Amino acid sequence: MIWDFPQPFTLPLVPLASDIDGLHHTNNAVYVRWCEAIGWSHSEALGLCLADYQRIDRAMAIRRGEYDYILPTVLNDKLTLATWLVASDGKLTMERRFQLIRDSDQTTILRGRWELVCIEVSSGRVRRMPPEFCQIYLPAVFHPALSEK
Repeated sequence: MIWDFPQPFTLPLVPLASDIDGLHHTNNAVYVRWCEAIGWSHSEALGLCLADYQRIDRAMAIRRGEYDYILPTVLNDKLTLATWLVASDGKLTMERRFQLIRDSDQTTILRGRWELVCIEVSSGRVRRMPPEFCQIYLPAVFHPALSEK
């Protein structure tokens, strides 16, 4: 597959009947749910889960989400969703990117991005990333600008 960035974390997906809307394609809200699912799966694969967020009293929360819906998908399309962490200031913020490809023709269906900010779970206030986040997330961040040089 032709990915926007190297070494994606991927998740195979297939739209179910319950994912299809009145226009007979996958409802846009389903793509957002899929992005959330792969975001959590990626975080867990790296070594941080919801229980860790609660224990540490810190979380990476979505400050802004953007989705470009390029083409529709339909019932039973075989799809692959990919995600990457592509930026971080190492203190408060990270950026996560998404790309959804239809397996049959390798066409990109959706691109998305999240701006994430570290918060204190108990108060909702912005806080610095704890050492655990820096140790686990920062080595996984792909820096596109560095790869172009």
